[in-house]
Amino acid sequence: MHSSNRPLVQLFLVSTLVLLLSCSGTLTAALFWKEYKSGIYWQEPTIIDPGGSNQVPSDAIVLFDGKSLDAWNGGEKWIIEDGAATTAGGSINTKQKFGDCQLHLEFATPFEVKGNGQGRGNSGVYLMGRYEVQVLDSHENTTYYDGQCAAIYKQTPPIVNACRKPGEWQTYDIIFTAPGFNDDGSVKTSGYVTVLQNGIVVQNHFELQGGTSYVAPASYAKHGEKESLSLQFHGNKTRFRNIWIRENVHAPKGEQLGGRPQEPATPESV
Repeated sequence: MHSSNRPLVQLFLVSTLVLLLSCSGTLTAALFWKEYKSGIYWQEPTIIDPGGSNQVPSDAIVLFDGKSLDAWNGGEKWIIEDGAATTAGGSINTKQKFGDCQLHLEFATPFEVKGNGQGRGNSGVYLMGRYEVQVLDSHENTTYYDGQCAAIYKQTPPIVNACRKPGEWQTYDIIFTAPGFNDDGSVKTSGYVTVLQNGIVVQNHFELQGGTSYVAPASYAKHGEKESLSLQFHGNKTRFRNIWIRENVHAPKGEQLGGRPQEPATPESV
């Protein structure tokens, strides 16, 4: 062997030895370390079809499919055209009542810009008929920040302004945890709202301070475990489409099996 090649050969042999020792250590650890087990038996998560683009998940309830507002009270007042419902004549509320949920809807403020502040494309999504996620044309339109689009009205502004231009379709994906109440009407657990606007997180598990009010601070008043969803008419021709909702948005239940969960081995015990 040429003497100039010896350092390379030695380096190769050392590297190979280190690799073998490393693998040996890994195999040894695998033989002695125990897998952690929680001791909980989980129910199998329900299998659903999530649907593709612009499709509804298989476990969702369709509230507006572009053809009919039969799922709503007051829907006969709104104008249905080209797969969208335009606000008119009053607010609408669902015939079915909901609690914890995932809500999807699409909205578009008017193409023609008129007015400013709260007078541009104003509407709102009222969870349980009382907790409002604001709908507004907030593209180059300044108003009070806890009243702009995607704000929890009069409670908190959105994290960012993710609004598209007037007339363009926008999406809301809302995850809602309903509040709970004690028998005496006091609050047992607060409500929480997460909102994605156009795929962007604009509210992250915000703790609701109570129901929406224009004239008073937010406060809770005891109500049912399920209430109607409402869409507001505020005088502006705001359009909605592709509205669906999913209930029972909770993890599968688990049952603690007998005995203590198995503890992982410690390095000292190996």
